[in-house]
Amino acid sequence: MIFSRKRAGGGRQDRDERATEVLDGQVDEGPERGPYDVDAAPDGVQRLDLGSLHIPAVADVEVRVQADPQGVIQQVVLVHGESALQLGVFAAPRSDGIWDEVREEIRQSLFNDGVAAQEVQGEYGPELRARVRTPDGLTDLRFVGVDGPRWMVRGVFQGAAATDPAAAGPLAECLDGLVVDRGQEAKPVREPLPLRLPREVADQAGEGASEAPGPIEV
Repeated sequence: MIFSRKRAGGGRQDRDERATEVLDGQVDEGPERGPYDVDAAPDGVQRLDLGSLHIPAVADVEVRVQADPQGVIQQVVLVHGESALQLGVFAAPRSDGIWDEVREEIRQSLFNDGVAAQEVQGEYGPELRARVRTPDGLTDLRFVGVDGPRWMVRGVFQGAAATDPAAAGPLAECLDGLVVDRGQEAKPVREPLPLRLPREVADQAGEGASEAPGPIEV
């Protein structure tokens, strides 16, 4: 199932710029670029609501999802040109982030498979880069993580965006504008947060029986 986004987007926000406001000599920093918690997300942005993740509409980025017959999403992948970004969102403790632990587990898992992962300092903090063998040949991967209030977003870049962050382009814009709706329900740490198709899309999929719906303009 593919959601094709074909809309003219606005200018990309500066990735390292933080909004600041000076009041009575005090500097009050606004929220950095996303992923945003739903309570801090900027208004006036068109987004695809997938439940715990709201993905901003960015020109020429396809949102591809795999969902079961009940509309529960198993995988979300954003595609632009020859690059892709797989997204996941997980429950985290109220106090501490979990990306450091998750990153080490990813590194160990890759090592067990005979793959050496390199840790580098990226624009989202520490990230991992690795080259893995797939049925289609060698593939470069770049793992990034963002800790939020009681949630963590994990992104895996593939293709040119994995080796050159500057090539991420619109995919990085999607990650910067991503919104997480954690909800208030207690959840075990690292449990994937629920993702669902929008109601109208789920209904369309149900009516189509075995045939997946065609591209949907968002």
